Amino acid sequence: MPDSSAPAPAKSSRDLVLRIAAAALLAPLALMFVFAGGWLWVLLVSVIAIGLFYEWHEIVDPARNPRTFAAGVIALELIGLSLWFGWDGIAWAAAVLGVTLVAFMATTERAWLTVGFVYAAAALAASALIRLDGAMGFQALMFTLLVVWASDIGGYFAGRAIGGPKLWPRVSPNKTWAGSGGAVVLSLVVALAVAWLGWGRLVPVLILAVAVSIVAQLGDLFESALKRRFGVKDSSQIIPGHGGLLDRLDGFVAAIVFVALIGYLRAGADGIGRGFMIW
Repeated sequence: MPDSSAPAPAKSSRDLVLRIAAAALLAPLALMFVFAGGWLWVLLVSVIAIGLFYEWHEIVDPARNPRTFAAGVIALELIGLSLWFGWDGIAWAAAVLGVTLVAFMATTERAWLTVGFVYAAAALAASALIRLDGAMGFQALMFTLLVVWASDIGGYFAGRAIGGPKLWPRVSPNKTWAGSGGAVVLSLVVALAVAWLGWGRLVPVLILAVAVSIVAQLGDLFESALKRRFGVKDSSQIIPGHGGLLDRLDGFVAAIVFVALIGYLRAGADGIGRGFMIW
C-alpha cells in the first residue's frame, strides 16, 4: 500500500528552498532601497502599498469593482507623492478622500474594502515617514525590518523543530507557541546587535524588540484571519514560496505602523525614528 504521507516532506523541502531563494533575492534588494532612502524608498513603498490594496481587493471583493480599486490607487499615489514633497496636509486629505471614495463606490464588502485601503495607506505613510526622519529614520527602519525578519525565521524554525500546542489553530493551524517564543528569542538577538551598534540603549531596545515581534506576529494572525474569512489560501502567487505581498508583509505592516505610532507620539511627524529609538 503506498505511503500517502511521503510527498509531504518533499513538498515541505521544496517550499523551504523556494522561501530561502526568494528571501536571498528580495532581502538585499529591500536593503538597497532602505540605504538609498529618499524618493527611491517612497516610490518603492508606494508601489508596494498599491500591491497590498490590489491583493486585498481581490480577496474581499467578488465583484472586482474596477472603480473602487482605481480610487484607492489614485489616493495612494497622492499620499506617496505628498509625503515625499513634505505636504503632510495634502497627504491627510488624500487619505480621507481615498477612504470616502472607496466606501462610496464599493458595491460589496464595503467595510472590508475600506479597511483594506486604510491598511495599505497606513503601511505607506508609516514606512515613508520613518525613513524620511534624517536623524534616526534609517536606524528605526532597519531595526523594524531586522526584528520582523528575525521573528519570521525564529518562528519558522522553532515551530518546526519543537512543535507543541498551537497558537490559534482555528485561524492559523501551523503556528505554535514554541514558534512564537522562537520569534521573540531571535528578536532579542537583533536587539543586542542594535544596542552594540549604539543605535539605542540596551534595556529599551530589548523591550522594543519584544513588542515589535509580538505586534508582527499579531499582524500575521490578522492576515491569516482575513484569508480564512474569505476562504483564500494565499493572497497571490507573486513571491515563490511566500505567496503574495500580504502574505510576506503582514508582520511588517503591523510592526511599521506600531513603530511609527510610538515615534509620532513621542517626537512628532518630523522625528518618528528618533522618537522610537531614543529613550
